[in-house]
Parts: sequence; structure tokens; C-alpha cells
Amino acid sequence: MISLVIPVYNEEGSLPKLFEAIATFSEQYPDMEAIFIDDGSVDSSFTLLKNEAEKHLYCKVIRLARNTGQTAAIQAGIDHASGDVLVFLDSDLQNDPADIPKLLTKLDEGYDVVSGWRKDRKDNPIKRNLPSHIANAIISWVSGVHLHDYGCTLKAYRREVIKDVHLYGEMHRFIPVYAAWKGAKVTEIPVSHHARQFGTSSYGLERIFKVLLDICVVKFLDRFLAKPIYIFGGFGLIALFLSFLSLIWALGLKFFSGVSLVLTPLPLFSGIAFLLGGISILMGILAEVVSRTYFASSREKPYVAKELVNFPLKAK
Repeated sequence: MISLVIPVYNEEGSLPKLFEAIATFSEQYPDMEAIFIDDGSVDSSFTLLKNEAEKHLYCKVIRLARNTGQTAAIQAGIDHASGDVLVFLDSDLQNDPADIPKLLTKLDEGYDVVSGWRKDRKDNPIKRNLPSHIANAIISWVSGVHLHDYGCTLKAYRREVIKDVHLYGEMHRFIPVYAAWKGAKVTEIPVSHHARQFGTSSYGLERIFKVLLDICVVKFLDRFLAKPIYIFGGFGLIALFLSFLSLIWALGLKFFSGVSLVLTPLPLFSGIAFLLGGISILMGILAEVVSRTYFASSREKPYVAKELVNFPLKAK
């Protein structure tokens, strides 16, 4: 079974055409489901989604209580999907649903993740394409997973490589990285890309800085989540060593060269480095406590589902 996961935010203009494309896709894959996640839309998007769900049982709708962002919307779709294969798709018609069979065919070749690559991208070259190229290069360099287009929502995943992924913030673009680090076989194929016909995009040059911060978090979670004392404590020990070294240097200057301690910044540097080292080690210990609490407790969902349409009722 195939589950289409489609975040929606104020896309009343594009939804009718999207419904037509998905209806065509459903004829080819009759056991599919299309999960639309209305991310707090303030236009008529939810009304259109609900009307479509009344016509087709494969159309399922999750209405979030408020706008929580694309990552949380995708997480809601993952949590409610029933398929063995999950395909993510944007609702603005810039992704072409006709490309989905190509992703599924590639998946059948033995891959666990197939990512779309907007090779001929129809976006603003400065505001959208340039930040995207820089962000993709940074992610590939830091993660070791080399894809041309992390930002393309159109991707296909086997359920087993995505079921344990817990997303928050703006982490949806890093799902192939998470999957690859867990041993998944990842590839990408060129897909069609169309100019935006409805609405406006909220992405811009600031995306580069967000990616820099996000990839730092991703790398930290991969290497140091279980033992954060290694990074905090390691920095603390280096700072303590520099503190001790600068103090010895300052004392050496005083006793062997007659340089007064007040005439050199070394004692001040030694004191600051000592404090930084001590604080870092204490932060590492605190992070260890938080990490243990994190692993011992259940994870809170990054969204609140206000209404579900066409989903089976769960026993309380």
C-alpha cells in the first residue's frame, strides 16, 4: 500500500487540480491513500479537503489546531499513514504527481529512499535557487550523504526506514540523512518542477542560516545525543588545559623574565578559561541528565490534531 503525505497551507487555488492528478494516480494504484494535513489554513483549503474526502475514501484529512510548519505537518502524516511506502508531495503543484511512479519504480530496484531532484528548477534564481544550492552543499558536506536537492519535498520512503524518525523544528529536509545514517540505501532521480501558480513562497536567503544551525543540531544528535558529556566535557577539558598552560606561562614570565603579572593578559585569560572549562563540564553533566530523561520518557508530538476525516476510530 502507498501513502501519499501532502502538507497543505492556504492552497485553495491549487487543490482542485491536485485532486484531479491524485484521482488519476489512484486508478493506477487502487490501494493507495492520500493523507492531506491542513496546517492551520485560514482560507477555504480545509473545506475543499473535507468535500473531497466525502467523495473518495482514499482521501484522508488531518486538520491541525494551528499552523505548526511543514515539518510538524509531515510528522502528523507519518504518524497516521498505513502504507508500506510513504511518498511526500507538496500541494502547490510545483511537484508533479505524475513523477510518483518513477520514484516507486526506483524504489523497486532495492533502494529504501528515493529523493526527487528538481534539476530544472522554476524558481527565483537569487531568492530561492542560490540559497538552495548553498544549503544542499553544506548538508552534503557535513552529513556525508550526497544529494543535489534536499529541499525537494517529493520523496519516497519505505516505512521501515522512516517509522522511528521523530521530527521537529525544520528537520524534514534531513530525513534522508537520518535514514542513511541508519543504513538505508538512498538515491535520487530528476523530477519535473513547475513555476508556482498560486500563493507565495515563504523561503528566502535566511534559509542558509537556518540550515547551518539545523545541520549542527543534526550532527550533534547523531554523534553526541547518547553521551553529550563527550562534547561539553571535551571542550571543558581543553579550556582547563589552556587555563593551566597560560598560568604556567605567566608565572614563568614573572620568575624568569621579571614581567609583572599585571602587565600581561595571561592571568586574566587563565581565569576566564578556567571558568569556561568548569561551566562546560557542568553543562555536560546536566546534558547527561537531560539525555537520560529524554530516553526514559515518551516523546511529545510537535502538533495537535484538531479533526480527522476518513480515519478508522481507535479504541480508547
